[in-house]
Amino acid sequence: MKLAIKIDIDTLKGYLEGLPKLLEILKAHDVKASIFFSMGPDNSGKALRRIFRKGFITKMLRTKAPTAYGIKTLFYGTLLPAPMITASNPDLIRRTVDEGHDCGIHSWDHVYWQDNLPKLSRETIRGLLDKAFDKFEEYAGFRPDSCAAPGWQVTPESLRVQDELGLTYCSDVRGYSPFVPEMNGITFKTPQIPSTLPTLDEVLGYVKAEDVSTYYAGLLHEGLNVHTIHTEMEGGMMSWTFNDFLDRCRNMGVKFLTLKEAVNEAKISGLSQCKIIMGEIQGRAGKVALQLQEGQ
Repeated sequence: MKLAIKIDIDTLKGYLEGLPKLLEILKAHDVKASIFFSMGPDNSGKALRRIFRKGFITKMLRTKAPTAYGIKTLFYGTLLPAPMITASNPDLIRRTVDEGHDCGIHSWDHVYWQDNLPKLSRETIRGLLDKAFDKFEEYAGFRPDSCAAPGWQVTPESLRVQDELGLTYCSDVRGYSPFVPEMNGITFKTPQIPSTLPTLDEVLGYVKAEDVSTYYAGLLHEGLNVHTIHTEMEGGMMSWTFNDFLDRCRNMGVKFLTLKEAVNEAKISGLSQCKIIMGEIQGRAGKVALQLQEGQ
């Protein structure tokens, strides 16, 4: 069994408080992760406009989101100004790089991408990603070669821009194995490494907190598993569950690798071509990008 840990940073709180906590946990377990940064403003308060989306309020209550994200975060971009995330402490990016993690871009503005992507032109998408990539390069001294879409939101235009950027891989999709993406009849060249396991906010409430690490360990299978975690949850009040999960993985003989290592291994054996559709999954409000089985 192989396991790649994918870490998404969505908010200022997750960056300043959750990321350092996760870096310590990863160091203690000698694990390298793939970490994706939201580089621009924290507009988390604007996400509350999703209140009318099916399942949104239930998810907020089930996951205790106000506690996990903090009250200030829930008002950023509305009643409170939207603070810049990585500009608050660029040294955290440099620390993450220096500790040997695989680093990429999550977004410029997480909420804006997640809520507006289908309406955005290729030029707008390119502008958002260029700003994020440029800022990362300014802080870290090199340009990253991967990205992971906020909320697993993709369009043919966003996939086309990723191809234009010449990225090594992207992780925008929920699915089961690395693949070459096809969407709306168009085949793209940038490999996708999908998240294969449900996220904590999708299972919490259905699975008791004290059973979470056991639950995840039971989901692992032979081959590549990709687990997306969030600095606001596993780097916050649920960090103990992540720590316990890593202990269980070690005891099971699981091999850890980064997404970059995973895509390099997948290229050797050959990547299948699979379609991407937008669909619903249990525990998450709204639709996300899904990998269809080969041939579907």
